[in-house]
This record gives sequence, structure tokens and C-alpha cells, in this order.
Amino acid sequence: MFVMELIYTAPLEAVDAELEAHRAWLDVHFAKGVFLAAGVKKPREGGVILAVADDRAHAEEIAAGDPFVTAGVCEYRITEFVAARTAPALEQYRQPPV
Repeated sequence: MFVMELIYTAPLEAVDAELEAHRAWLDVHFAKGVFLAAGVKKPREGGVILAVADDRAHAEEIAAGDPFVTAGVCEYRITEFVAARTAPALEQYRQPPV
């Protein structure tokens, strides 16, 4: 599992200009079952996505396709973690502890 942290690198006006394309990109990955949750940070300086991917390279490839990235308005910090405990609704994503 991965925490994909978006960090805006441009003014909000530039981010907002890409928002529709970014949301469409999110929809694609939610439909594929890759994204479990996504939202904006408070204060609005980026966002967070909780994702399931095959490996780190796959998570990085997904992030590279974000319209925010291709437009140069954000960068990603990706953190992999082992979901050893989850809420019941996320039980299928539990992993054995390391």
C-alpha cells in the first residue's frame, strides 16, 4: 500500500486550471481499484491519495501520469507501508507484518 502525497509547486490558480483533468485521472484509478481514498490537504498545499499498487515503480508510474505532474504544478512524495491493521471495510488490503 502507498501514501501518495501531492505537493503543489505552483500557485493555486495554475493548479485549478488542471483540476478537471486531475479529477478525471483520479476517476480512472478509482475505477481500476488502485485508489482507495483521495483528498486535498488543509491548508490547501497539496493532497493525499491512498493507493494499492504492484510495487513502488508502479506507484511512481501512476503518479507520473497525473495531469498535475505533466503540467508541472505538483510533485509527489510516495511512501510505501505494510497495512498490517485496517478497518473492517479494508480487510482485503491487510498484509502480514514484516
